[in-house]
Amino acid sequence: MLIKVCLNGARRLGEHPGLPVTPAELADAARDAVAAGAGAVHLHARDPRGAESLVAADIGAAVRAARDACPGIPVGVSTGLWITAGDERARLAAVAAWSELSGSDRPDFASVNLSEPGFATLAEALWTAGIGVEAGVWSAADAAALRASGLAGRCVRLLVEIIGGTAAEAPGAAHRILAALDGLPGQRLLHGEEDAAWPLVGMAGPLGLDTRIGLEDTLVGPAGEPVRDNAELVSHAVALLPHR
Repeated sequence: MLIKVCLNGARRLGEHPGLPVTPAELADAARDAVAAGAGAVHLHARDPRGAESLVAADIGAAVRAARDACPGIPVGVSTGLWITAGDERARLAAVAAWSELSGSDRPDFASVNLSEPGFATLAEALWTAGIGVEAGVWSAADAAALRASGLAGRCVRLLVEIIGGTAAEAPGAAHRILAALDGLPGQRLLHGEEDAAWPLVGMAGPLGLDTRIGLEDTLVGPAGEPVRDNAELVSHAVALLPHR
């Protein structure tokens, strides 16, 4: 089983004292999380002002820092459409420019949300740049779109992501998406955000699915307790998955 650490996401500056933003902070956070048991790193690159960015120079600096800190560990990034304020063309142009990044600066993979327009074209741009694609599936409708696209077999992973809802609702929502993906190729990774985060880490283990945890998904431990940083969250996830 893989535990992927999600270091920062779209969190606001100052939202948590351990939130990494700069390349140096991302490097330290990635190193500590991998030491705690993470096998892959997902991050949201920021510009010099701290805003999320898809600009190649910002992506390259963040990826290079994390990769240098964790040799041999895959490093991935977001392509969330909100990062370009909903401008699909601007996002595609920014991602296409990643093909010019050197090997050390180029992400190993990038997440592509099926709920956003242009996902198939964006995936092709990533593959052209030599970057793997994680398909972000947030609903049964997303699963149907992925099935219709015929792209599932080319993806690194299929991310079953529960965004919103309560802890009690999360397992049922996850089962519905997993059922909608039935028969499609690709390793599943199950995770949730906020109240859904820990229930789905716990659910992933018995199902033999990869999972994800980090300050992007939650700012607290399994019992709602404060946590110091991403590494502590990963340590909690490892403890919930003793058979890894």
